[in-house]
Amino acid sequence: MPKYILVCGGVISGIGKGVIASSTGLLLKTTGLKVTSIKIDPYMNIDAGTMAPTEHGEVYVLNDGGEVDLDLGNYERYLDVTLSKEHNLTTGKVYQRVIEKERRGDYLGKTVQIIPHLTNEVQDWIERVSKLPVDETDEEPDVCIIELGGTVGDIESAPFIEAMRQFQFRVGHENFAVLHVSLIPVVGGEQKTKPTQATVRDLRGLGLFPDLIACRCEKELERSTMDKVSMFCHVSPAQVMGVHNVQSTYHVPLLLQDQGLVTYLQTRLNLSSIDVGDRGRARGQSLMTRWKQLTSGHDRLFETVSIVLVGKYTSMQDSYMSVVKALEHASMRVGRKLTIQWVESSHLEPEAQHEDPVKYHDAWKALCSAGGILVPGGFGVRGTEGMIVAVKWAREHKVPFLGICLGMQVAVIEWARNVCGMADANSSELDPNTTHPAVIFMPEISKTHLGGTMRLGLRPTIFQPSTENAKIRRLYGGEETVWERHRHRYEVNPELVERFEQGDGKSTGGLKFIGRDESGQRMQILEMDDHPYFVALQAHPEFCSRPLNPSPPFLGFLAAAAGQSILAEHLQRNEKEYRPPHPESSKTLRSPVEAADPDVEAKIAADVARANGRE
Repeated sequence: MPKYILVCGGVISGIGKGVIASSTGLLLKTTGLKVTSIKIDPYMNIDAGTMAPTEHGEVYVLNDGGEVDLDLGNYERYLDVTLSKEHNLTTGKVYQRVIEKERRGDYLGKTVQIIPHLTNEVQDWIERVSKLPVDETDEEPDVCIIELGGTVGDIESAPFIEAMRQFQFRVGHENFAVLHVSLIPVVGGEQKTKPTQATVRDLRGLGLFPDLIACRCEKELERSTMDKVSMFCHVSPAQVMGVHNVQSTYHVPLLLQDQGLVTYLQTRLNLSSIDVGDRGRARGQSLMTRWKQLTSGHDRLFETVSIVLVGKYTSMQDSYMSVVKALEHASMRVGRKLTIQWVESSHLEPEAQHEDPVKYHDAWKALCSAGGILVPGGFGVRGTEGMIVAVKWAREHKVPFLGICLGMQVAVIEWARNVCGMADANSSELDPNTTHPAVIFMPEISKTHLGGTMRLGLRPTIFQPSTENAKIRRLYGGEETVWERHRHRYEVNPELVERFEQGDGKSTGGLKFIGRDESGQRMQILEMDDHPYFVALQAHPEFCSRPLNPSPPFLGFLAAAAGQSILAEHLQRNEKEYRPPHPESSKTLRSPVEAADPDVEAKIAADVARANGRE
């Protein structure tokens, strides 16, 4: 049976439970243990796929196409594991499962209730998913970290708290521990413990007793504050840990280690009874060594690299959580301190000059001084013209550029308009009546159903012949086929690819679609061969970046922004050292999603016919 550690929080949400849960898992992994994670989200949505980024933050995509909470990204990055959609349990999922069973008659005519039917379903789910292999060993995990979203006392969390209260008896005291994350506010210069006392009292009243209390605070927790939490929360001082703001989140595991977290859990859960073997111990020691080198190297960075992120959801920066993390991973590898300037794409558009001239000029000032320009994914019309002018600036002024998903699509639109002479070129998503649909709707997806209906999950990209010298292929170690995660509904119009690659017919170099899907019809990677670094992907490579294994497109982008000599160094290094982040078992072709809209094929045919008829 795996050992279970429940991570829950009190006082307020958003205080770092995900980072603390991930850091705990990382520390246990450094001892040689195999670790997995489950996130419980107490909202009614089936998954995070239909939530606006400005409402809930980033939608993180898994290999199996699961659209999940951004905390699963923390788990994958810190633990270097590959999770599934089953590792994200929502209220919507568990109610759906119970109702399906009731409709089938599985409950044999009994009255279906929250207790025991819903709570049993939660426990069964956790017990089943906790045993799924998630790393390169392909073996059952030794430890499962369960993070409960929200805060203790929320009405929507109540069934899950009760399920966990019951679960501790199902698995036994020696196999279940609780880590409670609380906030220590500072008022008038004094660290206050009353909110923590109150949330621990609520937790105990619900039948869960914290084994560890992680106190989040701005500055280092004072000894007197820790003693006070210990006294009034009925735990020993060794069970109280301070987690203050540090230089980067990559320091949190070492902060917890210094306070004895691993030592306590080894005793509390009898972890020494698990035989990790010599190979496990060696993996753990290597991980700890590399993690310490990562954090100490980060502390010694002085030279900076400035990146401008031109996006649609910059008002909530968590919307681009994985993009930021991928930039961080790459910047640490190239030895530069990362500076990100956030530019709302709509502020670059001509209309903004009249509506808000200050924001317009600030946006353009940032763009003109950028060491590199990144245009990430997004949906809808708003701000896309601003993205297009940002791409144009990067292309014409030879500024390193990286486009992701929508970023690739607007790069193609910009090229079509300003190089190929298609003045009104656009995406059929943004302008259904455009005479030059450079980007069209995908044939396998529904227009009427939003949840889980995009091109999702891990997909292969095959580099075209004679692309051995392409920068992006060299960054992928010269591999012929690479695998990245996708989340999109629209793609480059295959009927116009030849026209795009011809450009204006005068240039010796230009835009090339060097990576395509297995059918050769979907354009998935483009590169400009007469540019310091101009790369765009239809996929989302940020979802596969790891602190110790940066995403190749981001690594090339940051290296180019740091200087061409730095890029040359990392091109050579990755040709020898690139390591794919995915287990071989994940690399399977996935069947298309069955379209729910009966008119989809007709709509696609109309898009393509319009393109052909007007060219």
